[in-house]
Amino acid sequence: MRPANAKIDLGESSSYADVMNPIEFTVELNGNPTLAMPTEIAAQLPKSGRARVVVFTCDDAGGSAWQNAAYEQFLRDDPPEDAIYDALT
Repeated sequence: MRPANAKIDLGESSSYADVMNPIEFTVELNGNPTLAMPTEIAAQLPKSGRARVVVFTCDDAGGSAWQNAAYEQFLRDDPPEDAIYDALT
């Protein structure tokens, strides 16, 4: 829930949508009021201009374990009974 006094920047959102180049990275939060940006990410940024920063935090401690398990299941080989579908591609 957003605080009542928080402003939402709607003024330039349409102009950003046409030229946005998203760069994503994960950072470990440690209580420091600043976020460290990996040097290889910083190297991808233009030297000047504007950037929109959005921070997503994970409130579900077990979420990443579930996501990793789902990915591992996806990468497993298909069972032999599913081999019939291979002929359809």
